[in-house]
Amino acid sequence: MTNTNLSTPFVSSEVETPISRTLNPRGISTSLDANGEGETRTDWTREEIAALFDLPFDELMWEAQGVHRRHHARGEIQLCTLLSIKTGGCVEDCGYCSQSAHADTGLKATKLMDVRAVLQAAAQAKDAGSKRFCMGAAWRNPKDRDMPAIVEMIEGVRAMGMETCMTLGMLSKEQAQTLGMAGLDYYNHNIDTSPEHYGNVITTRTFQDRLDTLEEVRAAGINVCSGGIVGMGETRADRVGFIHTLATLPEHPGSVPINALVPVKGTVLGDMLADTPLAKIDDIEFVRTVAVARITMPKSMVRLSAGRESMSEATQALCFMAGANSIFTGDKLLTTANAGDNADAALFAKLGLRPMESEEPMRMEAAE
Repeated sequence: MTNTNLSTPFVSSEVETPISRTLNPRGISTSLDANGEGETRTDWTREEIAALFDLPFDELMWEAQGVHRRHHARGEIQLCTLLSIKTGGCVEDCGYCSQSAHADTGLKATKLMDVRAVLQAAAQAKDAGSKRFCMGAAWRNPKDRDMPAIVEMIEGVRAMGMETCMTLGMLSKEQAQTLGMAGLDYYNHNIDTSPEHYGNVITTRTFQDRLDTLEEVRAAGINVCSGGIVGMGETRADRVGFIHTLATLPEHPGSVPINALVPVKGTVLGDMLADTPLAKIDDIEFVRTVAVARITMPKSMVRLSAGRESMSEATQALCFMAGANSIFTGDKLLTTANAGDNADAALFAKLGLRPMESEEPMRMEAAE
């Protein structure tokens, strides 16, 4: 791959300096300067987002690639590792999750991992090239008795020079503040789907509960990681609503994981959708979702998460072209299979991609 000067911002031929207004064929306009400043908006309408989804595929990819190049280093993909630090037995009834106590998957519940074992896994992830270590516990919310061990994990991983991320369920104000004081970089709490479709997937907590936790995380000074799952029988209007919710938060999430449903036998959705092939999102529609996330949240890291192991190399390549610039590495994501380090290295070599070395745009802005 030709080496490019990453300090020089990409400027589309449609963008003039110092200020201009780009107008795509469907009339969605954005004020830009030469560096794409003014592109970040939190006032997107559902109509505008629906119009992006409706763009001809080549035009949508052009828009997304232009936004990506204005804000992110070209050809760099952030490598993250996800570890389940407490598996199974969750009281929530999330229809997609094999860790729910309501699911009949045969998954055995475990206790919280020993801190030393977590730090050993983090060290191995760092040796494999990961920049961020994400730790997930199958809880509705953490118990206060578990917080000292959680804090020790955060501090230990940070001492290795890695970014830290936790996903522990809902948080109280005090718990969020404890994580913030420990130096947690990111907290993951997905909204999962649109507000309208949410009740078809989960009944044990509300959509507002999720938004409330995101607010506590922001208030504690922790970066938000929030995305969701597509292919759960939702409509395109639901995918519009999902992106709209994220893109109109008071501040865009620093990371936006986009998962394709992995239908696990014994889960509500796994059993319900097993014999309904039309419910599975097709590859082009998945790429469209990635592209619209990139356009509406230009400085966020857009992460390909669960479901990537079943995607073809061509589909993954299209996702990277659409602006995805983060992946989970390793052989497992919590309880489901992942592509694996060797497969990722081979794909990167084929596409001329490299592990991310530059700083994340939103982290750089926060540090200024």
